[in-house]
Amino acid sequence: MMAPSSRSLAGMDGVTTVGDQARDALAAYEDLASLAEDIEDEWTYVTELHAAWRDRIEELIDERGTESVTTLEEAAISRAVDEIGRISDPHRAIDWLSTFPQIVLVTLGERS
Repeated sequence: MMAPSSRSLAGMDGVTTVGDQARDALAAYEDLASLAEDIEDEWTYVTELHAAWRDRIEELIDERGTESVTTLEEAAISRAVDEIGRISDPHRAIDWLSTFPQIVLVTLGERS
């Protein structure tokens, strides 16, 4: 287990953390993946892609979950979550399965 970074504000009320944002993103990503799974011909691709990016975001939570995020980072991720929440076409959902996690990771200063 890694020691908390100097940005760690775990346990403080009103502070948004990397973990908070990543968990919100994962919840939205689960919905996106469910929509994409409706395309039977792409099911294997979708489930493998979903698993790989989910694992990467969960790794981020484990490594940096207690670090605080800036209001700009929080707003950017919230906007991306809102955007994928508007997707109703399974084909478009497939397009976003690799794009959305990269937006989240880059916003939080990670390599995608």
